[in-house]
Amino acid sequence: FGNQLIPATMPLKKATVFLNPAACKGKAGNLFEKNAAPILHLSGLDVTVVKTDYEGQAKKLLELMENTDLIIIAGGDGTVQEVLQEPGLLRIIAAFSKIPIGFIPLGKTCTLSHTLYPESTNQVQHITNATLAILKGETVPLDVLQIKGEKEQPVFAVSGLRWGSYRDAGVKVSKYWYLGPLKTKAAHFFSTLKEWPQKHQAALRYLGPTERRPEEPEEKPSRPPLHVRLYRRLRLYWSPPKEVSQEVTTENWEELKLSTIELSIATRNRQLDLTRTEDFMDICIEADTVSKGQFVHRGSEKMRDPHLCPEGSQCIQASRCILQLPEGTEGSFGIDNEEYEAMPVEVKLLPRKLQFFCDPRMREQVLQAAVQ
Repeated sequence: FGNQLIPATMPLKKATVFLNPAACKGKAGNLFEKNAAPILHLSGLDVTVVKTDYEGQAKKLLELMENTDLIIIAGGDGTVQEVLQEPGLLRIIAAFSKIPIGFIPLGKTCTLSHTLYPESTNQVQHITNATLAILKGETVPLDVLQIKGEKEQPVFAVSGLRWGSYRDAGVKVSKYWYLGPLKTKAAHFFSTLKEWPQKHQAALRYLGPTERRPEEPEEKPSRPPLHVRLYRRLRLYWSPPKEVSQEVTTENWEELKLSTIELSIATRNRQLDLTRTEDFMDICIEADTVSKGQFVHRGSEKMRDPHLCPEGSQCIQASRCILQLPEGTEGSFGIDNEEYEAMPVEVKLLPRKLQFFCDPRMREQVLQAAVQ
């Protein structure tokens, strides 16, 4: 990429990087400058770095978006969450013909990297692979969840929402750091001593999957000549179209009372299928009859895969759902590994809302899996 000549008349592609220097225990800024920034600059991109740790960031973001060809998020799950929550970002991306987004994994938890890039135990190699994948230009469409409370502004998620005992125990694992490799089991074991059985009551209303719409053509049809447009307007004026009575389609809501140890609502981004004919999110309602031993063992598994749906769980495919919690419900939701107060919410799937850069090998792997 660095050896390619750029003609003087060709405008440079502009990239806006949202960097969270606090990610990875404050090491993210150094990791980015050493491993990703040189590759981006050598590729001929006009790079603007926006650090996500100062006031007035939303205003700065809106100013930059109009002149941006691609967005790069450098950090972890928290940084993705922070950028997606910026007012109007999704609307802006849609308005400017789906600005592609790159993700450079620098944080402690980087859920998206499992979807976009091959696994690697070498952190430097993982960062450089991700940066090169952005330059190669291959993209995949990812779903987004819009999560809205009664009064709050909506929150957007690319992984999903968790509510329950495994999540609550998982956030306390770091408190038992002095137990080394036993800290995860300890956090879940001590959780069983406080209250057992642990049940979360709620009511769920949901709509089934929706048929996937065909993708819009990238190139818009050219505007007809002036005389054609005038002719069409005159024809509509003299012969207005007759009103056609449209049948009101009633939405078939399903209702469910649930008692669960944990509920999760997840996108299908971890199991990408580019040939799928329906759009839906996965709702997993786990049985509340697990033993304490099962809880400790399963809790360790969920630290590796938060949206794991174990055997015996009720699995639902939905395009939209409303979660009603009993009055006085305490606790927190985990939305893309970030904590939010638990409250009644409506969760709506926004299918294929964002285009993320991915490693060409991962895209090929997804397409091969779909064919098989």
